[in-house]
Amino acid sequence: MRRDGVLGIPAPFLTDAGVVKGLPGTITLLRDARYQDDEILRWLFTPDDSLPGTPIDALRGNRGREVKRRAQAMGF
Repeated sequence: MRRDGVLGIPAPFLTDAGVVKGLPGTITLLRDARYQDDEILRWLFTPDDSLPGTPIDALRGNRGREVKRRAQAMGF
């Protein structure tokens, strides 16, 4: 993601151990569904009552399966 021409990574994408578990696979699923980077970011940070919370919060909370199911369903 670029902001004012500077490439950056949103802080919620990272943990002390590295990249949030399940995030790369979720991004791949969304890209396969033809989502653009800005759409992927918007989706990850948009509250979803069925999770509850945002998809990135669910990934950080080790609920990756739920997030990936939703990402897969969006492709169809």
